[in-house]
Amino acid sequence: MFLSVFEMFKVGIGPSSSHTMGPMVAAARFLDRMRASPFDFAGLRGSLHGSLAFTGVGHATDRATILGLAGFVPETYDNEAAEAALSDIRATKTVRPDGLGTLQFDPAHDLTFDYGPSLPGHANGMILMATDAQGDVILQETYYSIGGGFVMTEDELAAGKDTDDGPPVPYPFKSAAEMLEMAHSSGKTIAQMKTANETSRGGDQSLKSGLTRIWQVMDDCIERGLSTDGILPGGLKVKRRAKGIHDALLAERGMNLNAPHTINDWMSTYAMAVNEENAAGGQVVTAPTNGAAGVVPAVIRYWLDHVPGATPARVDEFLLTAAAIGGLVKYNASISGAEAGCQAEVGSASAMAAAGLAAVMGGTPEQVENAAEIALEHHLGMSCDPVKGLVQVPCIERNGLGAIKAVSAASLSLRGDGTHLVPLDACIETMRQTGADMSEKYKETSLGGLATNVPNC
Repeated sequence: MFLSVFEMFKVGIGPSSSHTMGPMVAAARFLDRMRASPFDFAGLRGSLHGSLAFTGVGHATDRATILGLAGFVPETYDNEAAEAALSDIRATKTVRPDGLGTLQFDPAHDLTFDYGPSLPGHANGMILMATDAQGDVILQETYYSIGGGFVMTEDELAAGKDTDDGPPVPYPFKSAAEMLEMAHSSGKTIAQMKTANETSRGGDQSLKSGLTRIWQVMDDCIERGLSTDGILPGGLKVKRRAKGIHDALLAERGMNLNAPHTINDWMSTYAMAVNEENAAGGQVVTAPTNGAAGVVPAVIRYWLDHVPGATPARVDEFLLTAAAIGGLVKYNASISGAEAGCQAEVGSASAMAAAGLAAVMGGTPEQVENAAEIALEHHLGMSCDPVKGLVQVPCIERNGLGAIKAVSAASLSLRGDGTHLVPLDACIETMRQTGADMSEKYKETSLGGLATNVPNC
């Protein structure tokens, strides 16, 4: 099993990797399929199903799908160009993706929200169709946005293509037990094994430059969030708080009046800064998803700014270790809130961050695995119940608490020798089972929990 660090950490746009990035990627894939087809196309249609329908407006799923069909992709997304394109599409009721000419597409009528049962493959399903001049469908594909910006067609999902089928890697661990056994037999750290796997596929320079960009985008996102205030879009009138808290923390420095627990405010503020940017539709890095994008960068920033001996030279080690843990969770359970609740998003992110922090603070592979398990265990059962379908409440604060749990988990693990009762593999399997048993209304539909007990205005 191999999932690249650049699959776990992808540069994209807010507010959701599953509901914004995924549909945009699916639309781009459909356009590529159209370009490879011998048919002459005249129009486009689409339908959103399951969680993509129930919380699609709050997550800008319709907007992302429209822009995807116009040729936009997350990696090169430009908000000013997107706004201009949306205005043109609504006025002309057409899109003009490269290589396909002008296609009829009226978002008000040609993109529908289906609130019936989910499609069979996954809670995040969508169907895209291309039509001829008479309006008959001549090409159709079903896509599933399976979490973290990953997209599969119906056939790919059925064939198990969400697992790796590339050339062999030196350390192909698919469980935490295998990871620890390979670390023991090789004498390598988890990050060193992950590095060997990555460079066997993409080379050393590609890995270094890619990781540098990932952290730069993460850190830039924190900085934007710490310097921007105002009201978040969507109608809940949620006020950005990261800047105000950060300003207050800076003003209190050197006054010798701070309680020890103030460090939690620093962690929370870094995480909230990222998720406020995400909620505003800004550029973020999936870590492993947009809804949980603040946890990993917040813990890295906490480590760099507040822990003696921290150095930017080891951020790569943090990210590689975190990606190894995230890959295990995705492979053996899920990172999708629509599939397993927020335990799969913030819980996974907290486990990844705890593992990364334990690693850069000198933890053994056993202590790193222990840190990940502690963090994930104490998110088990967490539902995904965003108010009004927006990635704002409880998501923004939840990232802050996920970061605090990650740091606590890493600290606890480093106080021991790595031996513990519950293996990470058992915790991941428990998370999978819990997600399967969880009521659908608590899995990113906004039909239960806080979403139904808080006024949506």
